[in-house]
Amino acid sequence: MSAGTLTVSKIMNGTVIDHIPAGKALEVLRLLGITGREKLRVAVLMNVESQKLGRKDIIKIEGRSLEAKELDLIALVAPNATINIIENYEVKKKFKVRLPEVVEDLLKCPNTTCISNKEREPVRSRHRKIRENPLEFECLYCGTIVRIS
Repeated sequence: MSAGTLTVSKIMNGTVIDHIPAGKALEVLRLLGITGREKLRVAVLMNVESQKLGRKDIIKIEGRSLEAKELDLIALVAPNATINIIENYEVKKKFKVRLPEVVEDLLKCPNTTCISNKEREPVRSRHRKIRENPLEFECLYCGTIVRIS
């Protein structure tokens, strides 16, 4: 092994999230609700050299697969992330996250008077993507713009 080479053991079954923008791995873990108390084996690599991105973060989660809503959350923070599904130490499925056109229950409208923020209203927050760079969503109830940075 040469100097500057980093070795992280393979996982038997689980998920690898690759191509996360440098410095965003901890935010991805927070969005997934992974705190370290779940007894999952998690490897977090931050600021790893990348030919495509210059620097990137990688997360390996042993024994956990991701739900569609979690993939949408990842796409909000890391729109170019790649998901690798690992089975018996091999990549069985590989795909890029996709920014959904409409997200439900993922964003909170910053407008305090919006109906989606009223406790007594049975309304789920709904936002429509209006721009990718910078990433912006519009509340479908009040029209307030939410910028994701």
